[in-house]
Amino acid sequence: MKSLLALSGLLALSSAAAVAPQKVSYDGYKVFRVSVGKDVARVKGAVDKLGLATWMGGPRANANADVVVPPAQVDAFLAEISGLPTVTMHEDLGASIADESGFSTYAAGSANDTWFNSYHSYADHLQFLKDLQSSYPSNSEIVTSGNSLNGRPITGIHFWGSSKGKPAIVFHGTVHAREWISTMVTEYFAYYLLTNSGTSEVQGFLNKYDFYIFPVVNPDGFVYTQTSDRMWRKNRQAVSGSSCVGHDINRNWPYQWSVSGGASTNPCDADFKGKSQGDAPETSALSSWLQSTKKSQGIKLYIDWHSYSQLFMTPYGYSCTALATKNTELQSLAKGAAAAIKAVYGTSFATGPICSTIYKATGNSVDYTQDVIGADYVFTAELRDKGNYGFVLPASQILPSGQEAYAGVRYLLQNMK
Repeated sequence: MKSLLALSGLLALSSAAAVAPQKVSYDGYKVFRVSVGKDVARVKGAVDKLGLATWMGGPRANANADVVVPPAQVDAFLAEISGLPTVTMHEDLGASIADESGFSTYAAGSANDTWFNSYHSYADHLQFLKDLQSSYPSNSEIVTSGNSLNGRPITGIHFWGSSKGKPAIVFHGTVHAREWISTMVTEYFAYYLLTNSGTSEVQGFLNKYDFYIFPVVNPDGFVYTQTSDRMWRKNRQAVSGSSCVGHDINRNWPYQWSVSGGASTNPCDADFKGKSQGDAPETSALSSWLQSTKKSQGIKLYIDWHSYSQLFMTPYGYSCTALATKNTELQSLAKGAAAAIKAVYGTSFATGPICSTIYKATGNSVDYTQDVIGADYVFTAELRDKGNYGFVLPASQILPSGQEAYAGVRYLLQNMK
């Protein structure tokens, strides 16, 4: 009987080992920035031939292509793109990730500005929000906007001034799992506004609006970046008929989802749009929450925070010719926010509609919130940097990123009608 139990235990351990995800190693990988110019076909051909991953979308004319290359394919890739201007963003991506991921130990109950000295585990992010809320119990609460595929609450913090129920300011972070700086920056907004709620300026903001800040709206994907694959982008949803996993929840919103050219129909691609609009649980939950909030109190401002490229953008992503109803005002506000950002540390943000400023993106949250929800002001931002580090931004840039981004938010709060 003992031997049977022992054998049973060994089989169980073997089975667990078989299904446990193996952590993806990027040791020795290089990230190259290629100036594509007019050679789109050549760069795309090299990427496709070698099966390489790209950051910030695939190769486009007169743009940069940031390409992730395994050590064994470096020589082949460089031969394929010979003659094109190329710089190395990461000499060893694995080493950059190791430097970035040195999480500091967070002591529960110590929500202070040292939080912004490093990146953190998902569990610590939840604890930080709870600790921040507990410091301001009379004018804040922890809220959720639904659950992820794997049952994790999409957790945020709601705070206000003299009363609740005013027009809402809504910020989403970490829609794409690998964009860790967006988690930290949105948390900085909550931290700054609450810790400065005694000042006349911030009191004015809080007395005029309710703030809802959701630092991680893709919790399953975010956890996966910390346990298995730092470069993961999508959620963790299985796709029928494919061995590939994940929906891009910012290509899955139920508006202009069917327009071609702004997302992939291939489940293996990073921007896979899903089998049908709104079929990602996270997208469904977030859209329902926005609808409810719009109905109950109205939405004054919505910003979806991403990285990287240093852009402050307006609708639309689904079309490069369609313009939002208040486009002139939106462009003016975006330029003002960018100027306010630059005034802090000299960091330049370009502005304009999503499609013409970065690339076509269908089924995105901004277009949905603009036209379906009918929020008063809608933007999306791509935070630091422009390509020196990309998604693996050093922790030393967390606090300045938050400070300059808040300057942009402050401009909007002061100038929205």
